[in-house]
Amino acid sequence: MPQPTTVTEFLASLPAERREAISRVRSVVRKHLPAGYKEVMCLGMITYEVPLKVYPDTYNGNALWYAGIGAQKNYMTLYLMNAYGDAGLLRKLQEGFKAAGKKLDMGKACIRFKAADDLALETVGEVVASTSLEQFVATAKAARSRK
Repeated sequence: MPQPTTVTEFLASLPAERREAISRVRSVVRKHLPAGYKEVMCLGMITYEVPLKVYPDTYNGNALWYAGIGAQKNYMTLYLMNAYGDAGLLRKLQEGFKAAGKKLDMGKACIRFKAADDLALETVGEVVASTSLEQFVATAKAARSRK
């Protein structure tokens, strides 16, 4: 089965319960997303990226991801790349989840969840809103120049 090429196709391919959860999370991300990021499908996930015309000099030639929402076999995922590179934002996530009575199941940038109610959505929105496109690109450029 080919991977969906549009967000609409992706959502339609999901079982109703997952479609509802991902739609809720997507709503929060879109509501808080700073200007300039572009919503696209990439690698079978909804991604929010820096357009290549804004920052073409990425390490792999692909657009720089800011956030992503996906559906794995046993869970769903929310990627927050700005929290991966910022200890203060990571702490904000940890404290926000704790204050909301939620368990933060997180890898480096990937938060795993089984239902939208597993997430501290208010905190997620705050973290999404926290990094402008210009700040994110500047951070990426600075990280590349250190290598």
